[in-house]
Amino acid sequence: MVAVSKPGPKNLITDISGLKVGNSSDEYFKTGTTVLVGDVPFTASVLVMGGAPGTRETDLLAPDKAMEDIDALVLSGGSAFGLDACSGVMDGLREMGRGFPVGVMRVPIVPGAIIFDLINGGNKDWTENPYRSLGLKAFNGLSEDFDLGTVGAGTGALAAMQKGGLGSVSLKLENGYTVGALVVANPLGSVTTSGGKYFWAAPFEFDNEFGGLGPDPSSDLFNSKQSPKNKAMKVHSTQISNTTIAIVATDAPLSKTQCYRMSVAAHDGMSRAIVPSHTLHDGDLVFALSTTKGQIDHEIFCDISAAAAVCLSRAIARGVYEATSTEHDILPTYKQINRV
Repeated sequence: MVAVSKPGPKNLITDISGLKVGNSSDEYFKTGTTVLVGDVPFTASVLVMGGAPGTRETDLLAPDKAMEDIDALVLSGGSAFGLDACSGVMDGLREMGRGFPVGVMRVPIVPGAIIFDLINGGNKDWTENPYRSLGLKAFNGLSEDFDLGTVGAGTGALAAMQKGGLGSVSLKLENGYTVGALVVANPLGSVTTSGGKYFWAAPFEFDNEFGGLGPDPSSDLFNSKQSPKNKAMKVHSTQISNTTIAIVATDAPLSKTQCYRMSVAAHDGMSRAIVPSHTLHDGDLVFALSTTKGQIDHEIFCDISAAAAVCLSRAIARGVYEATSTEHDILPTYKQINRV
């Protein structure tokens, strides 16, 4: 495990200076949107490892593509409908005068990704796609402090055996750099071992941030045939029912190629926290960003990448741990199951 001092003062991705997060939720529809914006544009890349992704503008983030400055990243519920949340965020950024200059215009660059939360107990009887307004509402609520669990894009999230949710953590490294993660956990796989009590991410926990129970002492760690989520959602194809989408970030100076490699490493954190992960029926992806222009040397970069994986594992467990019960839920929360 990478040498660290401790989580940042907020234990949120916004411990990285210059980053803010906004959430908007609709409890009637059981869905929502989360947006991350920098005070100034940042460098970013992405890696998709799930078999069923839903994305917008991610091609721009490939290391060989020309675009270097990204204005915001959006995580949203709503399946393909939710991609319209990026349009609302673009509206807010354009009003601020942010974006790539094109003649007299500025075009905000806002990549995004979605989870499938259309069959989760919420009503989906909208007559007008709500996600553009949810995106703008999340943008207007940007802050360094934000809630976790059943909020934002985590509002309607489901894990295999309990409700999913929005999670975030940070780490302050001994080299002085900070790494953070922001994630919407909505996986086909399970974040807990077969009894539903112990998190797979337990070896990476700090300060009892998701219950402090430690690793599962049992030898019967996983039973792939037990999935209340799949039973509860058997009315539709599981081919469109999942996805964990995440952002890892650092204030260390990284090139676009290094951001891509950090996203590769961070996927290790997803596979440590969710069993199985990266399935054909998940759209698992990780955005990676740096708030500082430049490029660090190989040894420091290895520490940053390892920290990103640790942060993502913790953030996934924390998002599920912080989920709260709401009306018409089809799965219980982690705390309900374990009487926390």
